[in-house]
Amino acid sequence: MPDPITLSSGLSAVIEEDRWVPGAVQLLVDGTPQSHVNLRDPSELFFEYVRRIGHVIDLFRTPGQPISALHLGGGAFTLPRYVEATRPGSRQQVIELEGALVDLVREAAPLPKRASIRVRRGDARAVLGRLPEGMRGAMDLVVVDIFAGDRTPAHVSSVEFYELLRPLLAPGGVVAVNAADGAGLPFVRGQAATLASLFPEVAAIAEPQVLKGRRFGNVVFVASNEPQGALDWLPRLLAGGPHPARMLAGRELGELLRGARPVTDANAVDSPAPARELFDRG
Repeated sequence: MPDPITLSSGLSAVIEEDRWVPGAVQLLVDGTPQSHVNLRDPSELFFEYVRRIGHVIDLFRTPGQPISALHLGGGAFTLPRYVEATRPGSRQQVIELEGALVDLVREAAPLPKRASIRVRRGDARAVLGRLPEGMRGAMDLVVVDIFAGDRTPAHVSSVEFYELLRPLLAPGGVVAVNAADGAGLPFVRGQAATLASLFPEVAAIAEPQVLKGRRFGNVVFVASNEPQGALDWLPRLLAGGPHPARMLAGRELGELLRGARPVTDANAVDSPAPARELFDRG
């Protein structure tokens, strides 16, 4: 494996072999696991929230058919690899701030040569503002999984940010957002209110204790520009695990939203940092 590198943020990044899964590697940034890739079988997803997004990818279009996807946040390209493995021929673009990280991943875990995956380097919000006109209305899937170390930066959590990506969606397209939070879910509730202010259909999926704000974890949001009923396929996602799982939509999502307001650039904050013991590797 390549030596650790220092990112522009000053954080350290390293790719290590997974000693428990032959042929798999994981990316750690400042000691926080950010990506896990099974190079022998990219269709095998490791992290819980990534598996939930993987089920979205499986279900929202005809299985096995290629899609157009935009990934905001590259990491080790786990989901682009998954899309290529499960929907060969898909056209994908990845926006990643850290160019040195892209180079590290390409050296340690090269992308499949047949894959149509273009990487645009730069800040996700800045790059969104200058994407080609031809991408408007063309993306079946937009994945938002942006972290600087172990936190999501404030400027990629606001109404103004999501307004840049909403016009990119094709008819029937979806946005999948990973949001991490802890007690009381202040960041997640803000994201729920933000998405609900922009998209007619929004659902939140996570482990029940996380959705209750009782422990730190990841909540996956799925949003659609389509009218009510566009996400009727989502309940099938829960059956695929990981378990336990719960989905909030409609009235139940309204309970999560109660008292929460959409996040704007004027009041946006970074997501909370997880307790370090969550990633104690022993």
